[in-house]
Amino acid sequence: MNVSVVLFTCDLRLHDHPPLRAALDGARQVVPLFVRDRAVAAAGFDAPNRRAFLADCLRDLDAGLRERGGRLVVRSGDVVAEVCRVAAETDADEVHLAADVSAFAHRRERRLRRALEAEGRRLHVHDTVTWAVTPGTVTPSSSDHFAVFTPYFRHWSQHRLRDPLAPPRTVRVPDGVGSGRLPTREEVSERSAGLAAGGEREGRRRLAAWLRSGLAGYADGQDDLAGDATSRLSPHLHFGTLSPVELVHRARRAGGPGAEAFVRQLAWRDFHRQVLAARPEAASADYRTKHDRWRSEHTAHADIETWRAGRTGYPVIDAAMRQLRHEGWMHNRARLLTASFLAKTLYVDWRVGARHFLDLLVDGDLANNQMNWQWVAGTGTDTRPNRVLNPVVQGRRHDPDGAYVRRWVPELREV
Repeated sequence: MNVSVVLFTCDLRLHDHPPLRAALDGARQVVPLFVRDRAVAAAGFDAPNRRAFLADCLRDLDAGLRERGGRLVVRSGDVVAEVCRVAAETDADEVHLAADVSAFAHRRERRLRRALEAEGRRLHVHDTVTWAVTPGTVTPSSSDHFAVFTPYFRHWSQHRLRDPLAPPRTVRVPDGVGSGRLPTREEVSERSAGLAAGGEREGRRRLAAWLRSGLAGYADGQDDLAGDATSRLSPHLHFGTLSPVELVHRARRAGGPGAEAFVRQLAWRDFHRQVLAARPEAASADYRTKHDRWRSEHTAHADIETWRAGRTGYPVIDAAMRQLRHEGWMHNRARLLTASFLAKTLYVDWRVGARHFLDLLVDGDLANNQMNWQWVAGTGTDTRPNRVLNPVVQGRRHDPDGAYVRRWVPELREV
């Protein structure tokens, strides 16, 4: 009886899951596997908020598999060693995996392919699982990637997306495959008090509510800080509990200015991935250096700590930084404002701010986070590198009644 392994990473769902569908089509039994990779913690990406959200996602994925006769197998250790061990235990012919763009993911894929091939097994890497349009599919004639969003979006919009896949009805897992204990969010200390719940069921509930009552007004309300009119689906996109392909299809089906604006944001997400895929060093180095003499973390220590604590004295900046600490999430407009304040007003190296965001953001996505910070700092793809977002003007424009500030800065509630 032939067996395939599906290695889940940032694709923790059953709906529209190409690796799982391919594995089920090619084998009678499947091992749905998640490895708690120690290298993630060693690299500093195992932040408490994401670890707690991940625990929700894994428990929900296991519950969904059990409803279909299967279960999630959880292992801990080196991901390559654990995948090979499971493949050997079950005599699996193939391993299926979603593609990713980070240098870490590429190293993992190369190591895994070599190890499996040495044992006579095959690795299948699937595109359009964690993005809508694969990096490198849409390119200009003179380069390996688009450095400007507008022409990229024009070509991206013309690309035909695959159809979403239905969730499987049955998943048969071989008997006797050992699994570690599923984690819980309660085990994670230092998580944000207002951290949202994770899991595919919660993601689909949020998506249904957003399509029903939020999408139509998104074009007009996306920058309204107090209105909180964004989808808040970014954590679910980061962990893959929702499919970007399905989101684009459903938004386009709904139609209207709100849907168009929302799809544009999903295209920005793919845009950053194609930049990072072509220039993986941009995760830590200037995409377009301006030879800025940034203030170091040592010399600007007091200013950086004040910014992190939300005590700069600029109301909208402080409100945003306190929202980040309480929820592990921040409004997109607020992210731009706080990043501009640190990089342009305080003239602190963008990498300092990017690291702080990754320490707290539940949707701490390497491509989006690093490339947005570079856009703000003037070292990225922005065609206006000297752009500065004035926190006073922006506060008046996007929080004119001060409701957002009063929500997060109680000292100003009577002002």
